[in-house]
Amino acid sequence: MLTQLKQGAKVVGVKQTRRAIDDGRAARVFLALDADPALTAPVEALCAEKGVPVEKVAQMKELGSACGIAVGSAVAALLH
Repeated sequence: MLTQLKQGAKVVGVKQTRRAIDDGRAARVFLALDADPALTAPVEALCAEKGVPVEKVAQMKELGSACGIAVGSAVAALLH
């Protein structure tokens, strides 16, 4: 599933991901398990409220790499 992040339209980061979920543009949200729960928990709750599937990724570094950025990412979303 992470391979789709490399090729597809995406947003990276908490603010952009929340905006995409609110706008109905997020097809799937990815959360890093080693990220601060204070960042990821509200995003996960918003996904549950809006019916957006969530996929957990082991490490922020792995998620950032899948998104094509050199740093770790706590949250990312694959767009419709």
